[in-house]
Formats: sequence, structure tokens, C-alpha cells
Amino acid sequence: MIQYIYDGSFDGLLTAIYEAYYRRELPDEILSQDSPQQSLFIEKIYIETDEEKAKRVYTSIKTKISEFALRNCFYVFLSEREDRGTLIYKYLRLGWKVGKEIDQNLKNDIVLEVHKIRRQVVKEVHLLLGLIRFKQLNSGIYYSQIEPDNNIVGLLAPHFAERLSNEYWIIHDVKRNIGVMYNKVEWIIRDLNITGDIKLQDNEEDYQVLWKEYFNTIAIKNKINPKLQRQYMPKRYWKHLIEK
Repeated sequence: MIQYIYDGSFDGLLTAIYEAYYRRELPDEILSQDSPQQSLFIEKIYIETDEEKAKRVYTSIKTKISEFALRNCFYVFLSEREDRGTLIYKYLRLGWKVGKEIDQNLKNDIVLEVHKIRRQVVKEVHLLLGLIRFKQLNSGIYYSQIEPDNNIVGLLAPHFAERLSNEYWIIHDVKRNIGVMYNKVEWIIRDLNITGDIKLQDNEEDYQVLWKEYFNTIAIKNKINPKLQRQYMPKRYWKHLIEK
């Protein structure tokens, strides 16, 4: 059994796929270096990330398969499933055989699984676009904490860069210790590990109280439906919701 091990980045994964083709090998698995790996009877091959090789694979997916397939690969990568590298590799092998028709092949288990994961990632993005709550820090920066199932801060950023284009803001994924930061011009993703208390603007707590009162006031008590509420506002996200 052959395992390709890459550094956990998208470029690293694309480099591993490049090496599989040009070495004429068929790795059984392509895994991130932080994935649990069994050592018995496994030949591990560590792949060094090469941006040029990654770019060639990126371009090949886009031109020989489709931009939609490229987007599928990226969304599966953001799911952080342990087998995501292997699944993307199998999906692309099929894609390079059949071309842009790959995503119409809905009887294929690999294609179905890729589409399923993409839908899960997209669904979480749409949910969080409505569930992110910003607090204003004493520095004037608007700050929000999230703990999504998928690594999606980069997919959330364009929406808020448009909606809050005149503000400084940070969306902090505390589960992964990364954050997307916006400076009124552009957004970037950086490692972010905040320790200690976060200092809010003097009137921020007053605004939070008003928001809670508004949330409670608009609720029609005889029409409250906890089951339906959890469907549109899953309980795992409540930790960072001011109103909850």
C-alpha cells in the first residue's frame, strides 16, 4: 500500500497529484501530514510542495475538465475530511478521462460523494452568513468568533468585504486558530490565536442588551417552534450568538 503525504495545503495536495501522474504511480491514499496514519505494511512517500507543479495541475483541471470541477475540488478540500486528498485524486483521475462531462455522471459513487460534500460546505457558508455576530472592540475593529465544521473563513470573506466595506473587521475561526482580516481595502487570512480577555467598546454591551431585547420582543410566543429554529439555526452555532 502506498501513501502520499503532503503538507496539508491545497498546493501541497495538487503537487502530490502531479507527482502521482509523472511518477506513473497509483497511490492508494493521499493524506495530509496531520492525518492519523497506520504504519503497518504502508510505504509512505512525503511530497514536498512545489508551487509550479501545483499551478500546472490547477490549470489542467480548469482547462481539461472545468472550472466547476476545480471549485468542487476546493470545496472538498475545505471540508477537512481525512480522506479528502484521496477522494479529490480519484475524482480528478476520472475527470481527466471523461472531461467536462464528469459532473453529469451522477451514478458514479465518487462524483456523488464530491457533490454531497460540496453541498454540505455551501450549506454551512449560507448558514453562517446569517449567523455571524460582530462585536466592536475598543480599537474600533468589528470582531466575530466562529467554530464552523468546515474551513470556510475564506468563503465568508467576500460577502462581508462588500457589506462592511467601510469598516475594519475580523472573523476569527477559534477552532482552527485562523482569522480573516479586512482593512477597508482587501482581506487576508492569517494564523490568529488570541489569549486573554477581549476588550470591547464602552457601549458595546449596551448594544448587545438591546439586540437581546429586540430578539425577545419580536418573538410570537404561541408560534415558537424550537425544532424549526434548530433547523435554521443549528444548536452547535449558538455559542457565539449574542441572542442565545
